[in-house]
Amino acid sequence: MEKINVKDAKGKLGILVVGVGGAVASTFITGTLAVRKGHGTPVGSLTQLATIRLGKRNENRFPKIKDVVPLAGLNDLVFGGWDIFEENIYEATKHAEVLKNEDIEVVKEELEAIKPIPAVFDQNFVKKLHGTHVKSGATRWELTEQLREDIRNFKAENNCDRIVVIWSASTEVYIPMSEEHESLAAFEKALKEDNKEVIAPSMCYAYASIAEGCPFIMGAPNLCVDIPAMWEFAEKNQVPICGKDFKTGQTMLKTVLAPMLKTRMLGLEGWFSTNILGNRDGEVLDDPGSFKTKEVSKLSVIDTILQMDVYPELYGNIYHKVRINYYPPRKDNKEGWDNIDLVGWLGYPMQLKVDFLCRDSILAAPLCLDLVLFSDLALRCGFAGIQHWLSFYFKSPMHTPDRVPEHDLFIQHTILKNTLRKIIGEETIDYLD
Repeated sequence: MEKINVKDAKGKLGILVVGVGGAVASTFITGTLAVRKGHGTPVGSLTQLATIRLGKRNENRFPKIKDVVPLAGLNDLVFGGWDIFEENIYEATKHAEVLKNEDIEVVKEELEAIKPIPAVFDQNFVKKLHGTHVKSGATRWELTEQLREDIRNFKAENNCDRIVVIWSASTEVYIPMSEEHESLAAFEKALKEDNKEVIAPSMCYAYASIAEGCPFIMGAPNLCVDIPAMWEFAEKNQVPICGKDFKTGQTMLKTVLAPMLKTRMLGLEGWFSTNILGNRDGEVLDDPGSFKTKEVSKLSVIDTILQMDVYPELYGNIYHKVRINYYPPRKDNKEGWDNIDLVGWLGYPMQLKVDFLCRDSILAAPLCLDLVLFSDLALRCGFAGIQHWLSFYFKSPMHTPDRVPEHDLFIQHTILKNTLRKIIGEETIDYLD
């Protein structure tokens, strides 16, 4: 198979995080810096730990991904970003109360040196937070221009060869697709006219990133980059984009359990999911507008996997409910509880109950690392627009209307690895050998 011409991962790779002082971002940055110092293991990261089978099964070739795929090295990463609070990342990591002091102190000096850039913020889109470290500008367009300047300045000051921008900030209130999102021209007009009803702050970051030739990753369920205008812009500027909403806890389980039911042709009557969490994300989602955005993302999984219209006798009448409850004592230690009412042979009822006591930021951090490294790889491969092969990492994989998204975790995993095989000139694998 012909190998893709991949540009070398030379020089420094800048990682600019939106919400750099939040629990997910600070855990991601602190963990990455600690790992590259030899402190700790990057558990959960495919780029650092996973192997990839090459060739036929009897060839017994299972190298690590990082040994055969030309990824940027951890020592070449430089971190920065924007936040609505001005505390440095050492202070932010301590405040998040996710990591132990012994894991934070080993990189204290590096964390203290990372100071957030003032953020683009509009409280109408995140009603529960009160930003104090924010930009001022007459229009959304002017704010976007400031973000572009931030990217250029960071790149120059840190001698970076390339930049990737990743959103790990809060879930914005739900906004539907509108005519201003349908084309790049209409979107730019709305930016310049300061149409605050349809242009969310996250869209300013996405536009600025793409305009500067930087891959953009949307880690929340915000509409943001999931609009025709952004797809058009990304293709025009030959920039990779991906999203949306990191697939970490409860939804990750759904993308495993729902395919199990469908594969065995077991029926489903109802699926009730509830969550309790107490971090900033939980506080934001306590607002109905932000929860609506998250709910749409979480509800889409089962419908797409089970194909209700194809299997009406098994899945034609499912009752699916999702709840998220803000519970401060739990902090970042999220609990996801699922009650699943199954139907078996001759219609006999069964139940499956799952209680996942997880750590939200601990699960999200390795996804952030993989996504920035793979997005940088995509840029150097000349890939542009929506990166479907990275759907493995998202609750609600971004896709154009003419394409059915893939939610099954294991199919997503195969697509990801087959893309990596293509990149390095190896045969893809169908597992029939």
